[in-house]
Amino acid sequence: MTLADAAHAVPQPHAGQGPPAVRQDSAWEPSAALRAADPEVADLLSAEAERRAGGLQLLAGENRATEAVLAALAGPLVDKYAEGYPGRRHHTGCAVADATELLAISRARALFAADHANVQPRSGTSAMLAAFAALLRPGDSVLAMSLEHGGHLSCGSRANFSGRWFDVIGYGVREQDGRIDLDQVRDLAKLHRPKAIIAGSISYPRQLDWAAFREIADEVDAYLVASVAQITGLVAAGVAPSPVPLADVVVAATHKLLRGPRGGLLLCTAELADRVDRAVFPFTQGGAAMNEVAAKAVAFAQAVTPEFGAYIRRAVDGARALSAALARTGARPLTGGTDTHLVTADVSPLGVTGAQAERRCAAAGLMLGKCAVPFDPAPAAETSGIRLGTGGAAALGLGPVELAEVGTLIGDLLTGGAPAAAAARVRELVGAAGVKADR
Repeated sequence: MTLADAAHAVPQPHAGQGPPAVRQDSAWEPSAALRAADPEVADLLSAEAERRAGGLQLLAGENRATEAVLAALAGPLVDKYAEGYPGRRHHTGCAVADATELLAISRARALFAADHANVQPRSGTSAMLAAFAALLRPGDSVLAMSLEHGGHLSCGSRANFSGRWFDVIGYGVREQDGRIDLDQVRDLAKLHRPKAIIAGSISYPRQLDWAAFREIADEVDAYLVASVAQITGLVAAGVAPSPVPLADVVVAATHKLLRGPRGGLLLCTAELADRVDRAVFPFTQGGAAMNEVAAKAVAFAQAVTPEFGAYIRRAVDGARALSAALARTGARPLTGGTDTHLVTADVSPLGVTGAQAERRCAAAGLMLGKCAVPFDPAPAAETSGIRLGTGGAAALGLGPVELAEVGTLIGDLLTGGAPAAAAARVRELVGAAGVKADR
């Protein structure tokens, strides 16, 4: 029996019980065992909890894992070695590990309506590496979004396996509106005849036209890989269109908007199931982290609850309010707004670089990231833009009203406002959010 066959044999789970609980970092304390065994590490973890409690997390790639996810991560599977796949392990004592992984697979398949799911990748980049390994050979050509226009390191950076082992051709956005230039994608595909086309970005705030990418891939007989690490939670909640029916392989992340553990996920057609599984193990990684697999199963179950859907809608509505507020300050949101939880904005009209904006906001407890913008004249170390995500804020219960105020605070900071006053207001917002957040 293959892993794909085994996954079909597992009953579909019930929806998660109750809303995803928000952990309150300010209440976190190291256990007595940790404090006694290693007070240095205990102090560091306490400091991290205090840092988070005193600021607002706006980094697009981070979120707040639910209490149930954290409990699964710390459970007895944390040190279980389960190299291989259910029913085909290289070590004994894996009956519970097998059941856990099959449950996670079953839940992922149901959540995303996928033929097959592999829940073992340790990160989104690990999942992308496995997708390359399943479909391509070194030297093959790949068409992917250029790094300068929002592509990920795993889609062409020379510092990464993708740029060293494959011939990656980059497509981009139109200068006049910042939207993906599908005519350019088609022209480049016909010119280079890539073996695979990757659709997806880390900073593009609009929905992707999966059908158009599928059509172009079919025209040149290429595989279509959908990279949805940033929007996995949106797809799970039905707020963003799903690429699963159209893509050959979907590369996803289980943290970020999904609020699960840091990790990757692969979804694919039944025809590619065995190739994808072999590409993960044994080709690109060893035994899975079974505590992460258990935590992924928890996240998949929580993602079908009404509370999760409300959380995702709050994140998107908050991002739109944040984007509009930034525009009123004089910053320039890319594409003129957002359809997702992402906001990417050019702050050069305010007289600062992205790096300066990052530092000024961090001093006030607003954690966001500098980001290159398409056709950016600024050096890569400075950039002209910032990238924000509303997942962590929405997890605290912050909505459009509060995030519009955050956008105003950012504009004030970037035009000479006092960090101390902004920091005090951020602490008030975070404190009030902690009281009303989903429990």
